[in-house]
Amino acid sequence: MLKVIIVDDELPARENLRCLLETDPEISIIAECNNAMEAIREIHRLQPDVVFLDIQMPKINGFEMLSMLDPQTKPRIVFLTAYGEFAIKAFEEQAFDYLLKPVEQERLNKTLYRLHHQCLLGNTNQVKEVNQGLKYIPCVGHNRIYLLNLEDVFYVSSKISGIYVFNQSNNEYFTELTLKTLEDKTPLIRCHRQYLVNLKKLKEIRFNDAGGVDVIFINDISVPVSRRYLKFLKEKLGL
Repeated sequence: MLKVIIVDDELPARENLRCLLETDPEISIIAECNNAMEAIREIHRLQPDVVFLDIQMPKINGFEMLSMLDPQTKPRIVFLTAYGEFAIKAFEEQAFDYLLKPVEQERLNKTLYRLHHQCLLGNTNQVKEVNQGLKYIPCVGHNRIYLLNLEDVFYVSSKISGIYVFNQSNNEYFTELTLKTLEDKTPLIRCHRQYLVNLKKLKEIRFNDAGGVDVIFINDISVPVSRRYLKFLKEKLGL
């Protein structure tokens, strides 16, 4: 049974694809999403085998969303679009397949045949990691998505409630991206199991009497540095 998530900002397109997929008894549609941030959350939570992903979506398009997925849990991607000119780009991004909208049953069946065949072969590493850096960090607000420029980010913190991004005013913004994705796809450096920092915003490294270490930002906010990452941090700073 293949676990599938459909991601498309247009309801009629989602409904059409759902109806076509439901003709295959070996397909289980576990979620439908109408934007990239919702999709990232559901992909990390449900870990589907396949994502049918629309390319042209507001705020964050399908290509950008693909670069934001955790490389350790990235599923097979079948891109959806009404425009054929995106085909080359789709395969450059290591897409499993590319379907033109409106999706037709005959063409979809060919994709499903290949998907089922690959699963029977036990091939789980079908998506090669493309080290495409992020231009910004998408964060979720009330009925909106904030796109935070990397140069405005001071640090990122992992809490029980999720991953939060902090700026110069120490305002926190929730993001669906994982620390692993942010570490791999941005210039932010890990200084602690729960923290990534922007080296350009640091003012000093402070050693306290109890043997602990903190980094101090130019806005005088501090975050801890673990002994495990201290040497790495100092090397990155040229110390």
